[in-house]
Amino acid sequence: MEFYSTNKQAPMATLRKAVVKGLAEDRGLYMPERIKTLPKAFYDDIAQLSFQDIAYQVAAAFFGEDVDGDALYDIVRDTLSFDCPVVKVTDDIWSLELFHGPTLAFKDVGARFMARLLQYFIRMEGSERVNVLVATSGDTGSAVANGFLGVEGIHVYVLYPKDKVSKIQESQFTTLGQNITALEIDGVFDDCQTLVKNAFMDKELNEKMRLTSANSINVARFVPQAFYYFNAYARMLEKGELTFDENGISNLVVCVPSGNFGNITAGLFGQQMGLPVKRFIAANNANDIFYQYLQSGVYDPKPSIQTLANAMDVGDPSNFARVLDLYGGEHERICAHISGATYSDEQIMAAMRECHESTGYILDPHGACGYQALKEQLQEGEKGVFCETAHPAKFKEKTDAILDCDVEIPERLAKFMEGEKQSVPLSKEFEDFKAFLLKE
Repeated sequence: MEFYSTNKQAPMATLRKAVVKGLAEDRGLYMPERIKTLPKAFYDDIAQLSFQDIAYQVAAAFFGEDVDGDALYDIVRDTLSFDCPVVKVTDDIWSLELFHGPTLAFKDVGARFMARLLQYFIRMEGSERVNVLVATSGDTGSAVANGFLGVEGIHVYVLYPKDKVSKIQESQFTTLGQNITALEIDGVFDDCQTLVKNAFMDKELNEKMRLTSANSINVARFVPQAFYYFNAYARMLEKGELTFDENGISNLVVCVPSGNFGNITAGLFGQQMGLPVKRFIAANNANDIFYQYLQSGVYDPKPSIQTLANAMDVGDPSNFARVLDLYGGEHERICAHISGATYSDEQIMAAMRECHESTGYILDPHGACGYQALKEQLQEGEKGVFCETAHPAKFKEKTDAILDCDVEIPERLAKFMEGEKQSVPLSKEFEDFKAFLLKE
């Protein structure tokens, strides 16, 4: 399969180029030339399939023409060495727990898949070192760093905003060493993301270094996130929670806490493949650029502001370009598939308290946005699933204070906190970043 740029000014790319390059020459994001509808038999049998078998069939629709079948099967099974279960919170609202991977965050799925697919291509080519650049507002850095840790032929540079990620999140990518370098940028997430994008466009850098991105701008990072939407549908079907209308569309509403919009875009891809989800909700924190777009039809990016749900602190979501492309730039079509919600820190804290007091379930600040949006927007007869994108222990200090509790830290998370921080402080100026990379 070939991939085109959302800016439509770059040549078509093979999967290998789209994965290794990350960003098209015209600064656009790669999109598959077609999105295959999965056969009816797949949906008829899906409730009986394992998570790994579901994911393999989804992966084959995007990558099967370019990756050996046995190798792709191994990549999927190695990626999904953990489950993403749906857990009942109320009679109508379920949590899709995406924090059972190595770094306790949803990005473990995409990061692990991309690391293995990139290594597959490197081995095929016998090429020189690939340098992975990733900007993070929280969980992306830890997932990517741990997904690529020790992978031969790849070096990862994690750019993160100084003092704007939790200490636990920071420890997950600054204590690893080996082929992981953490860069502490004096700015906000958008500055980190801009540095990464500018690096791809810099001729001198690209002549001297082979660069790619592990942010959700990379097709190998965001597409695999579709896996767990299919799994959530299968498990809800298996539990007998779903009903269907005359067109075969279920009563399932999926709410996705959204920052850079890669996660929800993967879900929308799944819907295009025939996944019979009724609709999606994009839940924002105070960085409500997409919510305002839904209301007005005008996309007006702004500098991000720091919030309690820091992984969603994005003022110019990269994957908005893919959402626009998916629906032909038509505001009305986008609104037909996605509604929005936006919450202040005070509202996030209130949702965490209400959920804990009424159900005993502990939300992280990001999942709290998803939970609250479903509470407000679910209609009679609908069932809602929200993405609980990270374990609440990753935000332990804030969660403990908000809920007056003592969230237990899982053993694998505690081990990260025992390591010594290793990071390189840098300004947000591109010339400083470029000079550092050229010295490496």
